[in-house]
Amino acid sequence: MESNRLPHHHEHSAESLFDHMPAPDAFAGAADLFKLMSDRTRIRLFWILCHCEECLLDLGVMMDMSSPAISHHLKLLKACGLVDSRREGKEVYYRAADNPRANALHHMIEHMSEIACPE
Repeated sequence: MESNRLPHHHEHSAESLFDHMPAPDAFAGAADLFKLMSDRTRIRLFWILCHCEECLLDLGVMMDMSSPAISHHLKLLKACGLVDSRREGKEVYYRAADNPRANALHHMIEHMSEIACPE
């Protein structure tokens, strides 16, 4: 809102939020990340890579998926900065990126798993 004035004045006004509200593009970025991570395979793959570094072949066995399928998911995760890779000879190893976005997502997945599947 341009004027930072709301049409209704309630006891607990939200007008003070305008000073702290992120730009609309920030919400678009968050929505894009949630859209990417709405796939359980990518969540599981990302979780594995938060806990170890692995090659494509081993990831395929761990996930019970073909290498091309794993590669597709890795490409998407890598494009948004959640996964890094390194080459050692002919082998490429993947791991979760060490950045605030990947770290926050890892913690969120851990906490959501605890909430969704309490013991």
